[in-house]
Amino acid sequence: MRNEYDRYGLSKLRSLVGTLQILGAIGLIGGFYAPWIGQFSAAGLALLMLCGVILRIKIKDTFVQTLPAFAYMLLNAYILFVGY
Repeated sequence: MRNEYDRYGLSKLRSLVGTLQILGAIGLIGGFYAPWIGQFSAAGLALLMLCGVILRIKIKDTFVQTLPAFAYMLLNAYILFVGY
């Protein structure tokens, strides 16, 4: 995983990205108790994945390499607008 962040040129942001992902996951769980928290977390994770998709396009990754980030972006967008 460390090599991937080096390849992206984001080695200094690795801890921040990981922390945001963990907080987003906790927020999605919290959305079962307070829907606005889940929607806020889903929005943040969708934005994070959108940045991931843009980055992968920028570094010219293949469609198959970009697909997971794109799928998670769509899933979080769905949770934002339809879930809870």
